[in-house]
Amino acid sequence: MSPARRRTTLALLAIAVGGFAIGTTEFVTMGLLPQIARGTGVDIATAGHYVSAYALGVVVGAPVIAVAAARAPRKGLLMGLMAFFAVAHIGIVAADSYPTVMAARFLAGLPHGAFFGIGSVVAASLVSHERRTAAVAAILGGLGVANVVGVPVATLLGQRFSWHLPYVLVGTVAALTVVAIAVFLPHQRSSGDESMRAEMRALRRGQVWLALLIGVVGFGGMFAMYSFITPTMTELAGLDERYIPWVLAAYGIGMVTGMVLSGRVANRVGVLNGIIGALGAIAALLAVFGWAVHVVWLGVAMVFVLGLLPSVVVPLLQTRLMDVAHEGQSLAAALNHSTLNTANALGAWLGSVVLAAGWGYGAPSLVGAGLAVLGVGVAVLSVGLEGRSHRALAQGSGSPRQTADAASTAGTA
Repeated sequence: MSPARRRTTLALLAIAVGGFAIGTTEFVTMGLLPQIARGTGVDIATAGHYVSAYALGVVVGAPVIAVAAARAPRKGLLMGLMAFFAVAHIGIVAADSYPTVMAARFLAGLPHGAFFGIGSVVAASLVSHERRTAAVAAILGGLGVANVVGVPVATLLGQRFSWHLPYVLVGTVAALTVVAIAVFLPHQRSSGDESMRAEMRALRRGQVWLALLIGVVGFGGMFAMYSFITPTMTELAGLDERYIPWVLAAYGIGMVTGMVLSGRVANRVGVLNGIIGALGAIAALLAVFGWAVHVVWLGVAMVFVLGLLPSVVVPLLQTRLMDVAHEGQSLAAALNHSTLNTANALGAWLGSVVLAAGWGYGAPSLVGAGLAVLGVGVAVLSVGLEGRSHRALAQGSGSPRQTADAASTAGTA
């Protein structure tokens, strides 16, 4: 391997390690929900708000940072985001009540989306045009590895010692990421003011908002169930708590498998058809999950599939956003993570509502099935509007003025 190639590989690895830290903290709360609830003196339903707090931090931070820091050098920005992330996690040692943990989780979520959005742009800039997709996939691969290794190990440590420990370890990994980026990532130019204005123009396009809405309601269904996976498996399946890390590992393996399959799905059936099919399958599985989980092996198998299917959708949805955002692809990349974490917050909140109402641990998955069906509906609406725009474009080809009007419709529908 040439020195230049080795340096590029190490730079990508440095960013991917940051993705590993982010993936671990995003999902470890689900695995430790009973311990965190006991440690902060709240019930399981209320503890679900900690999941929502982190997700809301991502939702707020991703677009604000992506736009406000458009002129900042990308290397320094990535280091700053990871440094903030590290401090927010190490500081959770002092959090021992509902308000302090809510605040700590919100602050920890702020850098998440911007780090992935800017990291993806940087990763693509480090390699040739033909290798851009592989470079971005390497960054997102940190999430998959986190769910296979990081989340189960962190959950086990949290169960054995203290629920604070996994967050401190995540903060330590984030601090090491800052050092790795400083050493291995070459200087990155800023996006510039003109780029910032171009990014904002993407928000004028209706299809961008429809793509974001698909993610919000479609993924909200999965998070409504997964946010409460630990009490669901212990209460309904009768699984001993010490086996929960293995259940989380099954979900992580499903995630990695889904990422591998996503490109093939896109090539075979198309991006939107793949999204519709996967969300429909998620709805069907969630509809029967509350019944199936009573059989332990069947419940674990469904957890694997429910890790796989959303991971097929994530790259498809990212591709869809890039297709319809045109010149605003960097902002779209950050907004994709805002979308998924809006879904995270929505799903966790709705799940806590039905639990607080006394409907039992089978209810969140039924709520999730309904949300996934809504996601299919939004995707179908997007297909219909796009088809109508294309027909208008074809009909308007008779004159330059008509063509311009139709093209504008196609871009904003």
